[in-house]
Amino acid sequence: MGRADQDPDPSGTGDETDISAVFTSLMEDSAEELYESAPCGYLSTLMDGTIARINGTLLGWLGMEREAVVGRLRFTDLLTVGGKLYHETHFAPLLRMQGEITGIALELKVTDGGRLPVLVSSVLKRSGDGEPLLIRTTVFDATDRRAYEAELLHRKQQAEQARAEAEQARAEAEEARRQAEADRTRLADALSVLQQSLLPTSLPIVPGMDTAVYYHAASAYQLGGDFYDLFPIDGTRWGFFLGDVCGKGPQAAALTSLTRYTLRAAALHDPDPVTALATLNAVLHDRYTAGGDPRYCTAVFGVVDTGTGDAPTIRVASGGHPPALVLRSTGEVESLATPGGLLVGVLPAAPFATAGATLGPGDTLLLYTDGLTEARTGPGRDSLYGEDALHAFAAAHAPATAQELVTALTGLLNGFGSGLDDDTALLALGVPAVRPHPRPATSHDR
Repeated sequence: MGRADQDPDPSGTGDETDISAVFTSLMEDSAEELYESAPCGYLSTLMDGTIARINGTLLGWLGMEREAVVGRLRFTDLLTVGGKLYHETHFAPLLRMQGEITGIALELKVTDGGRLPVLVSSVLKRSGDGEPLLIRTTVFDATDRRAYEAELLHRKQQAEQARAEAEQARAEAEEARRQAEADRTRLADALSVLQQSLLPTSLPIVPGMDTAVYYHAASAYQLGGDFYDLFPIDGTRWGFFLGDVCGKGPQAAALTSLTRYTLRAAALHDPDPVTALATLNAVLHDRYTAGGDPRYCTAVFGVVDTGTGDAPTIRVASGGHPPALVLRSTGEVESLATPGGLLVGVLPAAPFATAGATLGPGDTLLLYTDGLTEARTGPGRDSLYGEDALHAFAAAHAPATAQELVTALTGLLNGFGSGLDDDTALLALGVPAVRPHPRPATSHDR
């Protein structure tokens, strides 16, 4: 036994042996084990979204087995309805343009029926000649972040309320506050006049049809980007469109004005919905994106032909926009989807497809912007209203005239309160229901 005051072994052989043993044990983890048990989710997909590989961490979050996922599901199958729409209209186009996209907030569906908030980053893997081969995606659990952001928002609201109360108590600033409020009022009035110039003052009368419209501006002090229109093409055909440009303020107003007049002019030249959207795509791309200032919009363009008797026909095409709904007189609700439509103005040439429908007596067509489906609901305003909820709402009110439907949706929007934080536009076209002729009075009725 050595003395208590004896110097340690100067060679340090014992300590180095222990450290080496620990390091060796750590290195026994294979790359596959590190991939499977990583603190985040990993998956690789083919270019059509088919899942080719997924790690155990992500499978555990989803509550799914590997055999039920790999080669059987696409990445979009793991997303909620709103996430699928966002992936098709924003995520996938930007990934194809940029080669990578990071930090996108989405929600995954889990087997117990819940939703998992996540942050998604994807990168394209390319071949030696630059052709895309597959997509590698990293998924981070954002549950704690979502709660943290909600807490920050709550504290911010409390701080703003405290500042407002303190400001109110300062008597010496009352006159300045009144002057500032007067300036804000004048600004809101000026912006309101400008906003109205970007929208039709009223809808024209379409023979044999009912029409209704509603527009909600998210802020009285900032120009919005939603737009709509209804106009005659010839004696029996009427063009209509509804959409949403990117951004806010004067630049969005300029883009809205260009979009409206381009679609009107295109329809008068050739009323085919695909041609109209293709013309708008070329104009926006040449005017903005090709010059390094990408600006785009989502839009639904349609033509209704009233020359077909009591059942007008409708053809619509969509560019990155939520699908139109058709409320039938039977109480059924149909989604008039146009798959494949990309954001208008992003790419030099974008594919658009048409969908058609016939409106019988009592049927109503509804167009809307995503301010409705992306309104935040729930106690913490942490959930989106969503396409499924809107479909259920429409089914609960079908059949309905154009005005009845817009009035019901206006009440729904007002009920969102502060959760409605985006501009929203609604446009409805319906065919009046056939009312039975009154029965002639008889002696038994007297």
